[in-house]
Formats: sequence, structure tokens, C-alpha cells
Amino acid sequence: MKIKATLERIPGGFMLVPLLFGAALNTLDQAHVPVIESALRALGGSPAASGHYEFLRLGAVPNVASFTESLFKTGAATLIALFLLCVGSQMTVKLGARALGKGALLTGVKFATGAAVGLALGKMSDPFAGFLGLSTLAVVAAMTSGNGGLFAALTGQYGNRSDVGALSVLSLNNGPFFTLIALGLMGERFPIVVFLAVLLPLAVGMVLGNLDEDMRKFLQPGEKLLVPFFAFALGAGMNLAIFLQWHLLLGGVALGVATVLITGGAMWLALGVCGFRSRIAAFSEASVAGNEAFTPAAIAAVAAASGSPNAAAYKEITAAATAQISIAVITTALLCPLAVMLLDRWQRARGIDGRIEPENA
Repeated sequence: MKIKATLERIPGGFMLVPLLFGAALNTLDQAHVPVIESALRALGGSPAASGHYEFLRLGAVPNVASFTESLFKTGAATLIALFLLCVGSQMTVKLGARALGKGALLTGVKFATGAAVGLALGKMSDPFAGFLGLSTLAVVAAMTSGNGGLFAALTGQYGNRSDVGALSVLSLNNGPFFTLIALGLMGERFPIVVFLAVLLPLAVGMVLGNLDEDMRKFLQPGEKLLVPFFAFALGAGMNLAIFLQWHLLLGGVALGVATVLITGGAMWLALGVCGFRSRIAAFSEASVAGNEAFTPAAIAAVAAASGSPNAAAYKEITAAATAQISIAVITTALLCPLAVMLLDRWQRARGIDGRIEPENA
């Protein structure tokens, strides 16, 4: 069977497919089908706190989580923290000046644009259930992030060396840290220690990776290896019935289209203002990171731990925001390659070959 090859052909497949499998199994659990519950009871399983028997709590005893539950149901936070450590280990400080500058420019513009759109939406409507059901959290998490794998693939085919090298800086926008900063700027008060706790796994990885090349190589597989596992665990907290709500589906598609057009357009303009002739990198980065689907859950956990007055509201919108971001991931994975191809044709018609690094670089 070609499971890996099949997942690689699906946009964000290693994130989305396990997430959907986890959600499907949890949806079946929450349906409380009598035949399934009877079978689990006959196997000697223990009921969940609700009194029902569930696949994903198989083997659990009262007040003690089983290996199955710990990995596939409740392990998302631990797996995400380890993932961030592995991502940090690949962030080398030895970057070319041009690549560093381009990456910093794109990261800053994408963050500022996403935060501004999120703030505007929150001011014009309910920040927790605004236009098409989009929350400020979902908008900021999606629009400030970028799919690193997609960026690498597109700049590798249509861009130059400094475009590809910019990924080293752009990888900073994966995860909840920038979303926390944006929400803080919008008035949400999180203690400084919360930011440090989110950043610490990333920082530890950066230290290890930069001190020892062998440690960087050792931790590198974790960037991909952990994704399907925490994706499944995130899905195990979702009920697929939420995807039947048309306003959420439309909201996710609208979020994806807006990310490509608004953040891509902003980065395209910024590169032009800064004198870059080829601006392939702008729309290569105008995507939503698949990993960003875990951000609503992370923010809800942080809000609860910090005693935020909005903790209950963040918890309530977690499932909807996760679904919308997941839909936006797929939307941008389809639209970004098309946008880059059209931009490449437009540039070539004007004598600009995006694959050639300028001689004064």
C-alpha cells in the first residue's frame, strides 16, 4: 500500500487526513451507538465520565488514562510541544543577509496584515462569532501563518536562492506564539510567563540545533513525524457534525481566499517597495499552515491557565475555529500554486525571471 505517497499528494495530507480520522472516530463515539457500546463493554472497557463507552478511551480504568487515551485522545498538547522543539532545532542563525531580510519582511508584513484584519473584524462584529462565524482567533491564527512546505516547493520551482532561504525566518510564524502576541495587542491580557511557556520549547530546540549540528540532524525528523500524531489527537476532540454547519464551511473557504488575496497582496506590495523585482515569494507565503489547526486549542488552554475572563469563550469556539482553519488550509493549498503560476507568467512577460538571483545580491 502507498499510504505515505497518497498522503503526500493531498494538500496538507499529513495534517488533515489524521485529523479527519480522529474526528470521525470521535464522532462515532459521541453518537453512542448501542451495538458499539455493548461490544466495548463486553471487552471489559471502562466508561468515560459521561457514562458511555468510547473507542478512544479503550482500556482506561477510573481516574487512570490508558496508553491509547494518552496518545490518541489527550496527548495533543505534549506532542505539539515536542513538535515545536523539533521545529526550533532547525532554525539556524547562519542566514544570508538577503534571505534574512526577505524573510523578516515577509514575516512582519504577514503578521501585521493578519492582526489588522482580525482586529478590524473584531471591532465590526462579535470577536467570537463574527461574519460567517469567523472569530478573531481563527482569522489571526490563519492569516499570520504560512505553509512552510508549500513555500519551499513553490520558491524551489519558481523562485531564487534568497526566496528559498527566507523560509528559515518564515518558519517562526508556525504555532500559537504570534497569535498570542496579536491577541495581546488587541487587549487580551496574558501574563508574560504565558508567552515564555509557549516559546520555551521552541527556544530549547533553537539552542540545541545551533550548538550541535548532530542534534539538529537528530531532531529534524520530528518536524514531520509528530504532525499526524498530534493531528489525530486534535481531531479526537472534534465532532464532524460541525462541518455540516454551512456558515462554518463558507467561513473557512472565505478565510482561505482572504488569506491569499489580502496577505499575498500586502507582501507583494512590500517586496516591490523594498526594490525586489521578482516577488514570487509573496504569494508562495500567502497560505495557511496546516499546523495552525492546533492553535485554537492551545490558546484556549493558555486562556484557562492564565485566568482570562474570556477563557470559556475561547473553549467554546475551539472546535469551530479548528474546522474553519482546516478548511482554509485546503483552500490556500489549492489557490497559492495557481497564484504563483499566474504571477510567474506576468513577471516573465515583463522580462523578469524569478529563478535568477540578482547579481548585486
